[in-house]
Formats: sequence, structure tokens, C-alpha cells
Amino acid sequence: MAKILVIDDDITVQIVLQDLLESEGHQVAIAIDGQDGLSQAQQNIPDLIICDWMMPYIDGLEVCRQLKANPELATSFFILLTAREKLDDRVKGLDNGADDFLSKPIETEELLARVRAGLRLRGLTQQLEKTLQDLQQTQSQLVQSEKMSSLGQLVAGIAHEINNPITFIYSNLTHVKNYSSDLISLLQLYQKELKNPSAEILQKQQEIELEFLLEDLFKILSSMRIGSERIQQIVLSLQDFSRTDRSGWQPVDVHVGLDNTILMLQHRLPAREGRPDIKVIKEYGNLPQVECYAGLLNQAFLNIISNGIDALEVSGFACPIGENFHKEVEKYQFKPTIKISTHVLDDTRILIKIIDNGMGMSEAIKARIFDPFFTTKPVGEGTGLGLSISYQIVVQQHKGELKCISESGVGTEFWIEIPIRHINN
Repeated sequence: MAKILVIDDDITVQIVLQDLLESEGHQVAIAIDGQDGLSQAQQNIPDLIICDWMMPYIDGLEVCRQLKANPELATSFFILLTAREKLDDRVKGLDNGADDFLSKPIETEELLARVRAGLRLRGLTQQLEKTLQDLQQTQSQLVQSEKMSSLGQLVAGIAHEINNPITFIYSNLTHVKNYSSDLISLLQLYQKELKNPSAEILQKQQEIELEFLLEDLFKILSSMRIGSERIQQIVLSLQDFSRTDRSGWQPVDVHVGLDNTILMLQHRLPAREGRPDIKVIKEYGNLPQVECYAGLLNQAFLNIISNGIDALEVSGFACPIGENFHKEVEKYQFKPTIKISTHVLDDTRILIKIIDNGMGMSEAIKARIFDPFFTTKPVGEGTGLGLSISYQIVVQQHKGELKCISESGVGTEFWIEIPIRHINN
């Protein structure tokens, strides 16, 4: 059953067309003039429109032009009902967007045949559009996957290059400490044996502040060891985050993936002009290992947390900026926060919540956030692919669920439900 809109100011034509089309099982709406037709079409989005050419106020040609200019109505099949038989009139109608013509007086068989043909063409057009969207989405996923693969290889290469010199430094710190201890012991023996050092030695000892030097040396070595251990930890996190999924489904610790993702985004958390520090609160439950593609799941985490930071950037810049910025922010009590919590839902699933206290989203925006290429960011600042790809990763590849709960002015929550065990297709 198709939705058909008849636009005609002649009540006889209205009755004839309504009875005839409803007898074929179609849902028929009647508009009494061009303005009424435009209004009903925008509300109901009909599959096919039959419109009289000659009408008062707004004629059929103008109705056709306005409807075809609307992206939501452009694919509705438009039949122009006319007594005009001249070629110039038909060309004019086609140039304004008409898809077909129906001559007056109306022949029943011709009308039904043109309606069937129009609905077939409408269906093919919709199918072609869906195929095109699927191709665009597949292309975007391939491009994004290739980017992530290249990024992973780059990060893994950099991590490897950093790991070599830091391992050399870390492993030699023990020797440096031992050598320093030996030299200090030897120096102390010299001091013990040399009861009356020369003035030159005493002057040098004073210049280098020997007592402070001996006390501070091991503190420096201890700090270098702690710094080296931190760099090694970062390198391991980078290697884990950028791992490829050539090994297929593997049991992994989701918390490690979340921590590594936060580390990758650490540079975006400190205070900037327009907002204070973004605080990350982690409330991790006792999760079992989850069978998943770790690299892909990390990518979904990265996209969602990055989206939360973007929302907090916008919220932060809504605060007043001035010389006393920090006092002003404190007055407005805006404390940007991302909260990440995890817990087991049941024997088969876990739940990950990623919550920000940004400005939230309207219902209209929330309804489209997982659509490919949809973005609220200015041109050049967003591709509209991040959340769409996250949806594909969580829902299609891991057979989970990805939900968004948001209210304008309150904040946004993303709920990620993942099966604990791999579900075969």
C-alpha cells in the first residue's frame, strides 16, 4: 500500500481519483489547493503525488518546483494532471521537476498504469539511494579502518623506537648508582686519611657544595628511575592500544583498554583558555575478561571519549573568559567531568558507561548521532564518522548494544553493552 496525495481544486476529480486509488489498496489524501498540498506533503511525505496544473493562487508547476526543492520530498513521484498537449508545455513541466503527465479527461487504465510505473520507479530510486548510502558507509569504514591501521603501525613503530633507548637508560641506572656509591665510599676514605687538605681542595669542596651534592645525587638517580619506569609504562600502553587484531577474538581486560585510551587523550584534559581541567572519574567494577577485537573496541572507546571531550570544550567556552578566568569559572561552578563506570549485567554481558556533564543534545540531534557523515561541528572540524563507526564496532561486529541518553543542558551518557563471550553469526 502506497501513500498517494491528490492535489486538485475540482471536487469531482478529487472523488473520482480517491475512489479509484483506494480501490487499488492505496492510502489517499486529498488537498484542495496548492498551499494545502504543500502543507500535507511536508507532513506525510507521500510516495506519489497527482497534482492539477491549473489551480488558483499556486499552480501545479510551482507546487512541483517547491516539493522537488525539498530533499525529503524530492524522490516522491510527481504526476502533473493537465489538459495541455503542446510539447513546450510538457518540456516546461519536466524542467520544473515533474516525473510524468496525465492528460484530461482521465482514462482509468492509463491512470492506474502510470501510478504503478511511478511507484515502481519510486521503489527503485529508494533502493538505489539505500545502496549508495551503504556504499558510502562501507567506504568510510574502510577509510577509517585503514587510517586506524596506519596509525596503529605508526604508534607501534614510535613506541618501539622509544623503548630501545629508555631500556638502555633504565638498565644502566643500577650501574650508575653502584658506581656512584663506590666513588662516594672512596671519597669518604680520602677524607678520612687526609686530615689536613690543602686550601685548593677546601675551596673546590665549597664551590661544588659537596655535602649537598652527595645528599642530592641519589635523589636524582631515584627520580630518573621513576621517570624511566613511567616512560616504559606509556610505551607498553601505546603498544597495547595500537595492537592489530590479526589474532582474531581474544580474551582481554577491558579496563586496560579504557586506561590506554585515556592515556592517548591525556593531552586534551589539562585546562585551556575557556575551561578548567577535565577530571576523569573511573568507577571500575570486577569484570571478567571479554572476548573481543581489542583494537577495534579501543577505537570505539577513543571515539566516544573524544566526543565527550568535544562536548566539554563547547560547555567550557560557554563560560565567561577574562583576566580572572579561574575565579569566574569557580563562580559558575562548571567542573568538566568524564565518568567511566563498568559492571557485569548478567552472566553473558558487561556494561560500560561513559558520561560527560557537558551541554547535552536535543532530541533531533540525538536521533541522528549514529548516522554516517552527520556532525554538528563546523565544516573541516568533523567527519561525522566517529560515532557511526563506534556503532558498527559495538553492534555489528561485537553483537552488543550502543545507546545514547542525553538531555539538553544536563549531559550525555553512552551505554556500551558487550557480550562476555564471542557470539558466532
